[in-house]
Amino acid sequence: MKKNNPFTLTFGKQPNEYISRYENTDMILSTFEADNPISQAYLIEGIRGSGKTVLMTSITNELGKDKDWIVIDLNSTQDLINDCAMRLIDSCKKIPDFFKQGFNISIAGFGIGVNGNDTPQDSVSIIDNMLSSLKKHNKKVIITIDEVMHDDNMRHFASQFQIFVRKDYPVFLLMTGLYENIYAIQNDPALTFLLRTPKITLEPLSLHQITKQYADIFQIDEDNAKNLARITKGYAFAFQALGLLYYEYRDEMELREILIKLDDMLDDFVYKKIWSSLSKQDRAVILAIKKDETKVSEICKKVGMTSAVFSRYRDRLIKRGIIISSGHGYISLLLPRFEIVAKTYE
Repeated sequence: MKKNNPFTLTFGKQPNEYISRYENTDMILSTFEADNPISQAYLIEGIRGSGKTVLMTSITNELGKDKDWIVIDLNSTQDLINDCAMRLIDSCKKIPDFFKQGFNISIAGFGIGVNGNDTPQDSVSIIDNMLSSLKKHNKKVIITIDEVMHDDNMRHFASQFQIFVRKDYPVFLLMTGLYENIYAIQNDPALTFLLRTPKITLEPLSLHQITKQYADIFQIDEDNAKNLARITKGYAFAFQALGLLYYEYRDEMELREILIKLDDMLDDFVYKKIWSSLSKQDRAVILAIKKDETKVSEICKKVGMTSAVFSRYRDRLIKRGIIISSGHGYISLLLPRFEIVAKTYE
C-alpha cells in the first residue's frame, strides 16, 4: 500500500479525508451545549457502513476539547452500569482535587477518598455520587454506546439514565444502532422516554462534497471525480473504500479492475453481514432490482407478490437504508453495486 493514503477502512475512526455531516453535528452539539437542553439523549440510526460511529466520534472529539466535558465510551456487550461507574471514576481521577477529603466512594472494599467509611457501594450509587459532585464542579458527562442492542442490559441502563436525568444531573447520552435495534428499544414499554428521544437517520453523503474531495486528492477533472462519486452513491464506506483503492491503483489499473476490488471489499466488510440479516423475501426483492430504477410492478411479478404484500417489504427495506423510492412506482438500491455483489449470494 502506498504511503500516506488519506483513506481508511477502520470502522469508527475519523478518517483524514472525512466528509462532515454539518447539520447533524451542529444539531446535537447545540442541543447538548444549551443552557436548557430540550433533550439529554440522541439516537443515531443507519445501516452498516453509513458512518454512524464516525459521526458520534466527531461529536465527542469536539466536546472533549472542552475541559468541562467528560466523555465516557461504553461497550454494549459489557455490563453498562458497572462499566459506566468504573470509567467515570477513572475520568474523575484526572480532575485536580476532585477526590478531596470527605468524598465517599468505595468499590468492592477499595475506597477513594473515603472518610472513615469503607462499605462497598453498588454501581448505581457510585454513579449517583459522582454525577452529583460533577454538577457542583460545573462538569458535564457525555456517555456514548455504539451499536446498541435491545436486551436487559440496555433496558436496565436506559431506565437508570432516565432517573439521573430526572435528578437534573448534567449527563447526556449518545447512541448508535441499526434500524431494527433502535426501533425495538424505542418501542419497549419500559423505556418510554426513548420514544421521545430525537433520532437522526443518516442519509447518503453529499455527492457534491465527494466530488470535490476526489478531484482535489487525485488531481483529476470534475467529470472524472463526479463519475467516481456517483459510483459510491454517497455510501460512507464506499467513499472510503473506492478512495483507498483509486489512490493505490489508479496508475496501474483501469477503473473496471479497481471496481472488482471494490466489490470484494464491500462484500467482505459490510454486504455479507447485511445480507445475512435479511429474510428470504427481502433477498428476493433485492435480487429483482436490476437497475437504478426498477418498476414495482416488475418486481411484484418476479417475486410473486401482490402490491399490498410488497409494500410491507418495501417499507422495511427503506427504513433499513437498503432501498429508496426513486419515483412513483419505482424503487432503487441505495447501496452501491449491491445488486452485483448480491448475485454471488444466490
